[in-house]
Amino acid sequence: MEPKKTGPKPKQLKPKVTLGLEIGRGDNKEIVPPEEVYKLAAIGCTNAEIAAFFGVNQDTLQSNFKSELTKGNQWTKIRLRRAMFTNACENMNAAVQIFLSKNLLGYSDSPLDSEANVPLPWNEFDDTQVQIEDVDTREDINNEEMED
Repeated sequence: MEPKKTGPKPKQLKPKVTLGLEIGRGDNKEIVPPEEVYKLAAIGCTNAEIAAFFGVNQDTLQSNFKSELTKGNQWTKIRLRRAMFTNACENMNAAVQIFLSKNLLGYSDSPLDSEANVPLPWNEFDDTQVQIEDVDTREDINNEEMED
């Protein structure tokens, strides 16, 4: 007599009904749920990756789920933009601030005039004279106030 085995029983596969669009031709038809396409697009999966996941042709996926793919991709971009602005403005991350300045505001590291593609003019002047005059003017004002 053999000893009785204890422990959990092996898991058995059960049927599951999946609601979605039937796409493909002949024996290659697959059921693809639109919500799943959206979720995969929203986490940044490419159309090729999503098509491979469901086992369908990429062109077929794009023609049947154009709106879900577009909305998912747009959501990814919006989410990324929000995170970047939070890092730049609220968390004061200088690297993200510089990146956004260059990409959104058109700032550049190289001081080039975009029309002529030449360096911007450099005006040199001696500003020590201005500073000395400012100091003298301040002293005159203080002396006038003291006399009154």
